[in-house]
Amino acid sequence: MQKVTVKSQPQPYTVAITNSRHSWIGDEPNDLGGADAGPTPFELLLSSIGACVVITVQMYARRKSWPLEGVTLDLEHVKIQAADCADCKTETGQISQIKLRLDLQGALSEEQRERIFQIAGRCPVKRSLEAEIKFRSELV
Repeated sequence: MQKVTVKSQPQPYTVAITNSRHSWIGDEPNDLGGADAGPTPFELLLSSIGACVVITVQMYARRKSWPLEGVTLDLEHVKIQAADCADCKTETGQISQIKLRLDLQGALSEEQRERIFQIAGRCPVKRSLEAEIKFRSELV
């Protein structure tokens, strides 16, 4: 089980986030009333996906002894109209779209690059978000 705790701070919209080993800050930008002291909630979400993809790719290449020297992944979250998405199940309203752009460094063959790209799509965090998620909330 993985767990984090998020606590409000005196500055509006700034939150302190901790787990059993690390601490970091989340916030909103100044134009939304925050202090811009850390990433926004969506940036934190993108960072979780990005870290998982890059780590998954590195693990796979290492296991195969492939010459992967570095990985750069750019992620972008946008809201789009469901009607503009040909392959989406949702037909009305807006949906979130996350774009990933993967740059692999190293003397990899085209076959290795393609396989690593396929493996990148299988990172556990990304797969969790693509599957059904059930939130169980309680007020304490």
